Amino acid sequence: MIDVNSIPVYEMKNTEKDDFMLNHLNSLTQYHLNNCVEYKTLMQKFGSINSSYSSLFDIPFLPVRLFKSFNLMSVLKEDIVKTMTSSGTTGQNVSKIFLDKETSALQIKVLSKIMANFIGKTRVPMLVIDTKTIISNREMFSARTAGIRGFSIFGRDVEFALNDNMSINYKQVKNFINKYQGENILIFGFTFIIWKHFIQELEKNKKSVNLSKATLFHGGGWKQLESESVDTFEFKKRIIDSTQISKVHNYYGMVEQTGSIYVECEMGFFHAPSFSDVIIRNHKTHKPEKNGSKGLIQLLSLIPKSYPGHSILTEDLGTIYGVDNCKCGRKGKYFK
Repeated sequence: MIDVNSIPVYEMKNTEKDDFMLNHLNSLTQYHLNNCVEYKTLMQKFGSINSSYSSLFDIPFLPVRLFKSFNLMSVLKEDIVKTMTSSGTTGQNVSKIFLDKETSALQIKVLSKIMANFIGKTRVPMLVIDTKTIISNREMFSARTAGIRGFSIFGRDVEFALNDNMSINYKQVKNFINKYQGENILIFGFTFIIWKHFIQELEKNKKSVNLSKATLFHGGGWKQLESESVDTFEFKKRIIDSTQISKVHNYYGMVEQTGSIYVECEMGFFHAPSFSDVIIRNHKTHKPEKNGSKGLIQLLSLIPKSYPGHSILTEDLGTIYGVDNCKCGRKGKYFK
């Protein structure tokens, strides 16, 4: 297990980070080849097996949708303590991610390190824009459940803003605001849930709430917002109009690499922390693209040990805008 506490989360220059990532990803790749028969078989079919790789570009990847077709794990079944599933789908068409204690603990450590950079280390009152029933299953975790549980460790006195039918519990929200008036507050929710069940309901009922001291973290569901022609600018504007929240951070991540999130900085870019990285690949040839070019996002992470999710090719499009020189001051790659 990597020593998370000794590694600065956004201060490592990219050249140093490349060596650090490559060393650990080479070890992880060999570990999964030796401990996951299905992964080794897939790599043999892809012709991607080497004893080590000389560049991050050469680390073999799995297409993300393979996690919907195979139960991939690199530890014994009896060592699995959590099974996470992707959100927005039902039946058999879901990714299943299997976690042991070590991988689960590492997810929390890395997420804590990332979040501390944005909100500090002190736990603050937290309001979740969701219903409490979503976290009832303690063994099978959806992406929404995992997100709420993961972010809840940074808050205290956690309260939920929505009723079971997804309507706003105005009394609960008002009591929360009154109780912590003047204090810093953490708000978390999935983007589409916040939009449909909080912002739009406030607007429909011509109501507003004063959450000016809050910092909002949100992610997921952008495809549904885009279908309504809502971009990040419109989303933030309507949030300010209804809640007065000015500190809004979108984050990018997926259940296949939980813990490895890419948080949007003050300049509007997602940042790769020291424990993960992004590569942009041509959607036809899968060769790496230059910075500034759009392509498929490959995600690299040092976290997954209980399953071979350390290098995955997503079906999302992205563009890297620079390295080590974002005006927010954080080092590493930044992208949209």
